[in-house]
Amino acid sequence: MRKLLFILLAFLAFAKGNAQILDPAKWTTKIEKKSENTYLLTFNAVIEKDWHLYSQFTPDGGPLPLEIIFKDQKGNFTVVGKAKESKTTTAFNDVFGVNETFFHDKAQIQQEIKITNPKITKIETDLNYQVCKEVCINLEKKFTFAIPINSKIAKEVALKTDTTKVDAIVSKPAVKETVIPVKSKVEAAKPATQIGLWSIFFIAFLSGFAALLTPCVFPMIPMTVSFFTKQSKTKAKGIRNAIIYGISIIFIYVVLGFLVTWIFGADALNALSTNVWFNILFFVLLIVFAASFLGAFEIMLPNSWANKVDNQADRGGIIGILFMALALAIVSFSCTGPIVGTLLVDAASKGGIAPIIGMFGFSLALALPFMLFAMFPGWLHSLPKSGGWLNTVKVVLGFLELALAFKFLSNADLVLQLHLLEREVFLAIWIAVFGALALYLFGKITLPHDSPMTHISVGRLLMGLLVLTFTIYLIPGLWGAPLKLINAFPPPMEYSESPMGFGGSGVKTATAILPEGAKSGPHGLVVFDDYEKGLAYAKTVHKPIMLDFTGYACVNCRKMENNVWSEMRVFSILNNEVVLISLYVDDKRELPKKEHYISKTTGAEIETTGDKWTDFMISKYKTNTQPLYVLTDLEGNSLNEAKPTISYVGVDEYESWLKTGISNFKK
Repeated sequence: MRKLLFILLAFLAFAKGNAQILDPAKWTTKIEKKSENTYLLTFNAVIEKDWHLYSQFTPDGGPLPLEIIFKDQKGNFTVVGKAKESKTTTAFNDVFGVNETFFHDKAQIQQEIKITNPKITKIETDLNYQVCKEVCINLEKKFTFAIPINSKIAKEVALKTDTTKVDAIVSKPAVKETVIPVKSKVEAAKPATQIGLWSIFFIAFLSGFAALLTPCVFPMIPMTVSFFTKQSKTKAKGIRNAIIYGISIIFIYVVLGFLVTWIFGADALNALSTNVWFNILFFVLLIVFAASFLGAFEIMLPNSWANKVDNQADRGGIIGILFMALALAIVSFSCTGPIVGTLLVDAASKGGIAPIIGMFGFSLALALPFMLFAMFPGWLHSLPKSGGWLNTVKVVLGFLELALAFKFLSNADLVLQLHLLEREVFLAIWIAVFGALALYLFGKITLPHDSPMTHISVGRLLMGLLVLTFTIYLIPGLWGAPLKLINAFPPPMEYSESPMGFGGSGVKTATAILPEGAKSGPHGLVVFDDYEKGLAYAKTVHKPIMLDFTGYACVNCRKMENNVWSEMRVFSILNNEVVLISLYVDDKRELPKKEHYISKTTGAEIETTGDKWTDFMISKYKTNTQPLYVLTDLEGNSLNEAKPTISYVGVDEYESWLKTGISNFKK
């Protein structure tokens, strides 16, 4: 059924000669005057049923985010802040491993601008975006906003998704479409969002429990409970005060999460999480937190703060109890601060109310013991005594902070494509970190605040064995093992010194020495990303060409590479019998000015490398679907007359198609 729908959509898109383009988002625009030199540009979209349009806040490494490009901006006007959006939905994409953010049914984008040149009469923009259902379409549309003359200043500008007024001149949309088969996420959007928030809550709750078992917090449980039971005239009042104390702890941390969300903005947090410099900043912060937990120094708030708050706690009543909870937060900051900071960083990457949910989960775990032990004081006798084991918990958390820090550094490295922290290096760091943690748990390494130890407990031994097992599990990853348990953390397989590991186990790598102009592709295959260079090489080795029209944001392209190309019988053909040329239709690299042109087929402006390969595909093969595979001879003629092109198919059909084309080439 999916294949039938796929073919039908492709047919509809090109049924009328020069490719009738699917356009599921219908746009209207308007411009409003906010002040003397400030205007608000509004883009409204009505999206066809079951389709969704990706937000500008969809993170790197996933589908293509919406982008507004302003023409002739320098000296004429400035853009004020980030464009605001109407309500979006967030769902986890299990292929790309990111939380994608998108609109469905309706979308509204608003951008404020400030005019600096009073002589300009219009503002020209390009709107680049991706819409998806069972397939995805990349579109670029051009809009021209006529600056209104002597118009009244709008009293209030609200973000509404049902605006239909058009005050702008809209030019004919440029045709830059690519249809990319993907798994639809619309139907599962709400559950995925809920699962994301629930996972944040449970991780935060466990983190709160871990913070509870640190030297700064654990000893305060019996002290605080004893204070409430002794100072209260009745047992009921003591329980009530302890409950108020617990609620106050939750209130303080939830307010912290709310302030982070309110100050930075829910959308801004998500945008920051994908920013290179903020990922580097997060990396540095987590390294500092880890060093603190390991015993290098203590992160403490000023003592004057604790003294002032402690004085207020003597006031009694609910206000006094609230200040007691605040005093706990300040005094225990050296232990809870790094955990809270890490949680806020992680929650920020999810955007929305995630920081609030995270702080609620953390504070709930922190507050519950104080309330429960106040209700049942007899339980205090079952608590383990304070001792060196509390510092052990703190050190273990330090090792975990250290390992997590490199995830953020890896994010920055991936975006910049510096290849400084490739998969092997990342895994080597994690093996070293967790290996050192195992040695610490076995008592072979001691740190500054550890107590003298003559033996290790059974619990510590079991924990050490668990960490050692995990460390050993990581080692085969250096040789190409997928490591599914931690798949979301290390860089992808292709972002490595050797795409199949040091030894190239599993599927053999294609070659040790790459031809000029080629690079290592999926499973180590030799791949050209330029048609002319690939063609020249094919002529020297006299092999047929396998054109692979693909995209960085193409889900089914990745599935074909992972599930079909990895099969030895297919891999062997691609490795030995053809020259593979992969042309990325969403490659945003700008072409030299002299190579810009207007497409004779679509009338679109060809400005980027991706535009060039899209136009090549549409003009020569009359389709714009990815993945698309074509076997050609050295003159560019198709080698499969019955089926010139093939797309998303199984291993048997793909192998048969390859063998037929290669056989025709040899005749």
